[in-house]
Amino acid sequence: MSELIIAVDVREEGKLNDLLSALQGQPVWIKLGFESLYAFGLPLVERVRSRGFKVFADVKLHDIPNTVGAASRVVARSGASLFNVHCAGGHAMCAAAVQESSEEAARLGLPGPLVVGVTILTSLAAEDVTAVGYSGTPAQAAVRLARVGHGAGLDGVVCSVQEAAGIKIACGAEFLAVCPGIRPSGADAQDQKRVATPRDAVEAGADFLVVGRPITGAADPAAACATILREMGR
Repeated sequence: MSELIIAVDVREEGKLNDLLSALQGQPVWIKLGFESLYAFGLPLVERVRSRGFKVFADVKLHDIPNTVGAASRVVARSGASLFNVHCAGGHAMCAAAVQESSEEAARLGLPGPLVVGVTILTSLAAEDVTAVGYSGTPAQAAVRLARVGHGAGLDGVVCSVQEAAGIKIACGAEFLAVCPGIRPSGADAQDQKRVATPRDAVEAGADFLVVGRPITGAADPAAACATILREMGR
């Protein structure tokens, strides 16, 4: 069954507490991205975990294998259940993230985090993908990057809903598809280019749906979250 991840990208203490309180008790994960992690630091992961949530640390690591491996140990130490790297970093870098995070979690007696790779950002349209140097369509580029991550032992990738089915054909049904760019029917796409509704995402085989502003920017985040969960069939 597909799961819902709420992107809590905030830098204000009050807003953070309000959102966590509103969402507490709902069957959702919390994604902590650059804004929140830079504002509060990596200890925020444990703070959110203590409220009963699983945490996706959206750190998007991308560097040489040694650096990413060392950083992955730190992320694993935080207790995050899921974190990400960029598949564009290559096979060795992705493999280092998997190995180092797994070893560190085992050393501490923690469950090993899932590690997924970013393919093509959902804010990029076809012309943007070409401009940054990828050949073919966004879907073709995403599959190529997913194959790099799959070969390196990643648990899955971050991709748009439009690419999820093709990636699962290429890498196997158990290879996770974490899909941002989810917008309820009639909602503003904002800066996202390749979007889909929650129902579309579930039908396409997305394992995790990532939703941010349609919930966190709503007048009633709890009600907005419940609406999306219903649309997902949860």
